[in-house]
Order: sequence, then structure tokens, then C-alpha cells
Amino acid sequence: MASPLVRHTFEGTLTADDSKRYLNNAFEVPDGVERLELKLEFAPLRVSGIGNMLTLSVYDPAGSRGAGHRGGAEHRVFITRYSATPGYVPGPLSAGLWLIEIDTHLIMPGPPCDYQLEVAAYGGSGNEAPSWPPTHPGIRLRRGPGWYRGDLHRHSDHSDGHWTVDDLVAWARANRLDFVTLTDHNTISGLARMDDLTADDLLTIGGSEMTTYWGHALALGVHRWVDWRVQPGKRSMRDIASEVTESGGVFVIAHPKSPGDPDCTGCDWRYADMMPGNARVVEVWNGSWTGDSNNERAVALWYSWLEQGLRIVASAGSDAHEATPPNVRLGYNVVYANELTEREILEAIATGHSYLSSGPRLELTAEMPNGLLAMSGDLLPREATKLRLRWQLANGDARLRLVVDGRFVEEQTAGSSGEWMLDVGRWSARSCLVELRTRSDELAAMTNPIFWDAS
Repeated sequence: MASPLVRHTFEGTLTADDSKRYLNNAFEVPDGVERLELKLEFAPLRVSGIGNMLTLSVYDPAGSRGAGHRGGAEHRVFITRYSATPGYVPGPLSAGLWLIEIDTHLIMPGPPCDYQLEVAAYGGSGNEAPSWPPTHPGIRLRRGPGWYRGDLHRHSDHSDGHWTVDDLVAWARANRLDFVTLTDHNTISGLARMDDLTADDLLTIGGSEMTTYWGHALALGVHRWVDWRVQPGKRSMRDIASEVTESGGVFVIAHPKSPGDPDCTGCDWRYADMMPGNARVVEVWNGSWTGDSNNERAVALWYSWLEQGLRIVASAGSDAHEATPPNVRLGYNVVYANELTEREILEAIATGHSYLSSGPRLELTAEMPNGLLAMSGDLLPREATKLRLRWQLANGDARLRLVVDGRFVEEQTAGSSGEWMLDVGRWSARSCLVELRTRSDELAAMTNPIFWDAS
């Protein structure tokens, strides 16, 4: 390769006091650049068995060019007009001021962390040709009103996943999901390929996981980059939630009770003004029920918000970074939507027209005074207190638990299928939902609440 038109080296030493910072390294890109190469190295990788975590975000004069949210003590990145390291966005390398940001997710106490960032910009012949992967036909079949099962939280090699977007979609298709969502960390570089793979048997949905230093959140249905960088006094998580909603997306608090630093950097939800603030969806089932995301505690947090009378609904997400073994039972979103499109699925998620399930079917409905049926997520007048729960495919020893305003009030044995008629009028309920639990108390399915007008 020819000598670079521009070369820069940035070096520094970090301590634990430098955690949770955005370190900008600026340089000018001249005209005629066709390839940008970056290399970040730091040491030590681990202190007392816990890894330091530094990642790279790239910004050109117009905005974000992607991020590489992945571990390791060496990060190598290239960007050209037609190709880029997964996580980064190919395109013209515009002349002007570029920023290479080192995001210090975690610097462990102890030995200082020394880093070196090398930047090289190369010219070229201008003969690079695009090499696009083959696309699926991309038919978007509108199936009409019905129940659709899918996943709202998955990762690929565009962040810290261990499979390609194609592999992710192939897995979803083989497991007969109706929809699947790509939510890579702080990047949308995989969404173009994700969009290519929508077909008549599987809807692909775009989004990202905003992986901030003090909590993670999903931006579902937003196909542009959302600035995830919370900066006290400048940009808050409440601002980000409003931006996602105003863009037509759905903002979801992700795995709020996961272990945080140093086990999972920024994974636990620490935003005191977002408990839940202007969030209206919270992910209470992340991965398998018995995994390390503390799902039981996430459900308890959600119930505390329901007890306050808040109208907030729940979602599930596999958070899968690779193919899931068949013996792992994940929670999926089973959504009642008017048609199988991104807009309709996400509108149903935001409304709560869904239940969460690892297999059983669980439908909660109510009859309105005008004779129409209401369902989970709907707001009912005070006089509509009679509910019907129907379930199928449950284990014979499963239990149904009625939850009113975030509190358990009644329980009964389920059997494999059946119907339970309920009148919740005696509780003057503001919300009501039903859990289906196994004999070992694992959640097998859960409806979203039906709500009542407080007036």
C-alpha cells in the first residue's frame, strides 16, 4: 500500500478516574482520501481478572460513522467508500475535521492504563468497486390482524455479537419467528443488510441499543444513529427517550437489574430521573429466565411502577449474541398487530397489545360496556371489571397468578389449557395482569396489564 496522506499517533495514560469519559482525538482529512485505518492498543487488558473496556467511535464532519463496541486490547478499523469494519459505516471520506473518540466504559482501579491510537488516511486509484452481498427478494407480505411472535433485542458482529446479520436472520427463520430485531451497541451499520433480508416469512426490524455508561436502552424502529452519549447538564437520558419517541420509535429500558460494573459495564439502570421517567416500555425478560440478568428483580421494579399507578408495559428480548442452544428457553414477545409490518408491530409493543412467553399461549381480554372486546394494554372504563384469561400449551403443574396494581392477589393451578373468568371489581384496580409460572417458580408466560381509568 502507498504511503498515507495523513498519519497521526495519539497516546495517553488513564486511571480509574478516567472511566465514563469521551476522549476526542481530532485530525484533518484532506481531499482525495479513499481509505481510513485506525488501530487502538491499550494495556493492561485485565486488572484482578476484570477487563478494562475502551471502544472506538468515529465521527466525520457530518456526524457518526459508527462504533466498535467490543472487548479486547487491540481494535483495528478500516473505512472506505464501499466497505468498512463491521460496526462502521462505509461511504465517501469527506475532507474536513474528523474525530476518533475513545469511549472509556471501564478503567479498573490499580495499574494505570496506557493507550496508543494510530490513524492513517490513504489515497487511491479510485477504482474500488462495490461488492454487495446477495439480497433476499425482500417481499413484505401484509398478513392482516393476528398474533405474531418475535424478538426485540439481538446483536451481530457489528458490535459484540459472534455471528453475521445473515446468520442471525437465518436462525430466526429456522426457529419460525415472525419478526426479529437488530439492536447493536451504539451503531446502525448492520441495518442496511437487515433491511435486505425482510421476506414474506420473516419481518426484520431496525434499531440499536444505546449503551450508555449508566444504563442501556433500545431504540426500536429508528433507522438513523441516535447519539447515546449522556452528559450531565448537556444531554440526559430523558432527552434521548424523547428523541426516540419523536422519531417514531419505541424507547425501551433494557435489562434494568442486570449486574453493572465491573461485570457488565453500564448494564444496570442508574438513571434516578428515569424510574421510569418518560419511558413507557421496560424489558423485564432478558435472555433465559434463569440467566444472569436478574429478571425477577426487573419484574419487581416494573410492579413497583404499576403499584404507583403508572401506565407502563413490559417486553422481552433474547439479547442473543450468537445462536442459542435448543435447550435454552427464551422469552419472546407475542404481539397482536393489525399487520406484519415494522410500524404495526412496534405500535402494538408500545401499547402493550402483547404477552411474553417461552412457549405457552396466554390471552387476557375484557368485555367493554359497548360489547367490544378489549385486551392487554387497553384502558378500560371503571365499570368494565370482568376479564377472561385463556391459555394453552402450559405444563400440567403450572400455576396462574393474578397481579393487581403490582401485587399478587390470587392464584390457581393451570393445567395444560383452560379458561379463567375473573371479576376484579372488588380491588378497584388500576392495572391487572396474569403470570404463568412453573412448579419451580420460573416464569413461563406473562400478559401485559389491562388498565383502568383512575377517575
